[in-house]
Amino acid sequence: MKKLLLLGIVPALLLGDDLRSLLEFAKQNNNLVNASKISAHAKEKELESAKDNYYPTLDVSGFYKRDDDASPFQPGTVYGANAKVAFDVYDGGKKSYTKKQKANEHKSALFSSKDTQKSILLTITQDYYNLKTLQARLQAQEEASRAVKAQLERVKHFYEAELATSDDVDRLQSAYDSTIYAIESIKFQIKAVKKSLEIKVGKRIASLEDSIFKKTVQQDQEELDSIQALKYSKTALLNLSETIDSYYYPTIHIEDTYSVYEYEDKPTMAGRPIPLLDNQNEIMATIGLRLFDFGTIKEQKEAIKLQADALNQQIIYKSKEQQMQLELSLDRIHTAKLNIKSSKSALKAAKSALKTITQKYSAGVVDNVVYLDALSSKTQAQAVYKKALNDLEIAYALYYYYNNKNIEDFIQ
Repeated sequence: MKKLLLLGIVPALLLGDDLRSLLEFAKQNNNLVNASKISAHAKEKELESAKDNYYPTLDVSGFYKRDDDASPFQPGTVYGANAKVAFDVYDGGKKSYTKKQKANEHKSALFSSKDTQKSILLTITQDYYNLKTLQARLQAQEEASRAVKAQLERVKHFYEAELATSDDVDRLQSAYDSTIYAIESIKFQIKAVKKSLEIKVGKRIASLEDSIFKKTVQQDQEELDSIQALKYSKTALLNLSETIDSYYYPTIHIEDTYSVYEYEDKPTMAGRPIPLLDNQNEIMATIGLRLFDFGTIKEQKEAIKLQADALNQQIIYKSKEQQMQLELSLDRIHTAKLNIKSSKSALKAAKSALKTITQKYSAGVVDNVVYLDALSSKTQAQAVYKKALNDLEIAYALYYYYNNKNIEDFIQ
C-alpha cells in the first residue's frame, strides 16, 4: 500500500509549475500585491470611521481638586466624575463630504490594488516566457556542444593516425570551448531571470511546464485600472475641496454633561454647613461661524483644485497611452506570427543544410569551417524559432493586459 502511495506522490512532485499556477500563487503571496491589498483595507477602515463620525460621542472623566488654603465658602477638597454626550447638529457639510472623500479614496485604492496585481502578473508572464526562451537556447547550445565534441574526438583520432593536422584539432577545440562558455553564460542568465521570477511569485521554482494563451481579439475595450484609480483620486480631491468650503458655513454643536461631586472640609456658616451641589446636569448649545481668515481656506481650496487638475492631465495621458499600447499590441501579434513563419522556414533549411554538410564533412569533402558555420546556423535558427513562439505568447499577454483583462483567464 505504501509503495502505491509513493508511486502516486513521486510523479506529482516531479511535475513543474505552469504559468497559471505561478500566477495564482503570486496573487496570494507576492509582497507588493499584499501591500496594495492592505492599503485598500486601510482606506476601508477610514471610510468606516467617517461613517461612524455621524453618531454622538460619549466621554467620561473623573477629577480631584485640593486647595492648600481653603476659603470660608469653598471646600478644601473636591472630587467627582462626569459624563458628557456631544452631538453636531450641523457642521456645514464637513462629515458628508469627508465620507464621500473617503469612499472615493477607498475605490481608488481598490483599483490601484488591481492594477498592481495585474502589472506584477504581466511581469511574471514575461519572465516566464523569457526563461523558456533561455532554456531553449541552452538546449540548442548543448546539442551543438555535443556535436562539436563528437567531431573533436573524431578528428583527434585522425590526428593520432596522421590523417588530420593540428590546425583541424585546434579549430574544433576552440569551437568546443566557445560552446562551453556560451552554455555557462546562458546558465547564468537563466539563474538571474529565475531568481527574479521566484521573488515575484513568492516561492522556489524547480521546473516549468509549457503554457500557451488563447489567441483571441476582444471586441470591447476596458479602461485600465490605473486610470480608474486616478479618476477616483481626482473625485476625492474635489470632495476635499468641498469639505474646506464648509468651514465658511455655520456650525451647531450640543453637549449634555452630568456631574456628581463629593467634598472634604466643607465650609460652614454660623456652625452650619453651607449647602453644596451633589450633582449637576448641564446642557450647552454652541453656534459658530468663521467670518474672516485672510483667505487661508480659499487658497487651500485653490491648491487642492490644482492637484485635481494635475491628476486630470495624468488621466488624459494614460488614456492616450493605453490606446497606443493596444494598437501596438495588435501590431506586435501580427509581427510575431510572421516571425514564427520565417524562423520556422529558416530552421527547416538550417537542419537540412547541416545534415548534408555533416555527411560531406565526414566524407572529407568540406572542411571543419564549413561544418562549424552550418552547425552555428542551425543552433541559432533553433533558438530564434523558440524565441518567436514565446514572443507571440508575450504579445498576447500584453494585449490582454492593455485591454484590462485578467491574463490568467486566457491561459489554455
